[in-house]
Amino acid sequence: MNFSLDTAARVVLIGLGATAVMDAWLLLLQRLGVPTLNFSMIGRWVGHWRHGVFAHPAIAKAARVRHELALGWLFHYATGVAFAALLVAVAGTGWAYSPSLAPALTLGVATVAAPWLVMQPAMGAGIASRRTPTPGRNRARSLANHLVFGLGLYLAAALTASHLPPL
Repeated sequence: MNFSLDTAARVVLIGLGATAVMDAWLLLLQRLGVPTLNFSMIGRWVGHWRHGVFAHPAIAKAARVRHELALGWLFHYATGVAFAALLVAVAGTGWAYSPSLAPALTLGVATVAAPWLVMQPAMGAGIASRRTPTPGRNRARSLANHLVFGLGLYLAAALTASHLPPL
């Protein structure tokens, strides 16, 4: 799909906004005592890619990576922008200018495949957290987080559409 500069800028804003909504949700959960994502571990996982290491038996036991927390946050937000681009590519560029809730929620829920099938297995937790002490609870948390991300996609797109006139 060929995005105009205007559409590309909207995609970036939507992805950043949706990721920020998810982060606000994670902060709320954390303040309520619910364990949440550790972005240092995501940065550690990504940091080992340059050495050709993509999977670990237990990411917490892997060697630390310089600036792993910053790298984890950067990867988190870049992924949010990539998922926003996927949404606009699938729903059509018109969605970025006149968003609706259903495509955003659908994509948000679909993005849970990334942690379940890629990140968690590569970090030693198994497919859909099956190697963790509470796989069902972890799956439910991941699904809820990604549903909130989907809501964030819609909210960020609606805000962008209402405040940023087309070029």
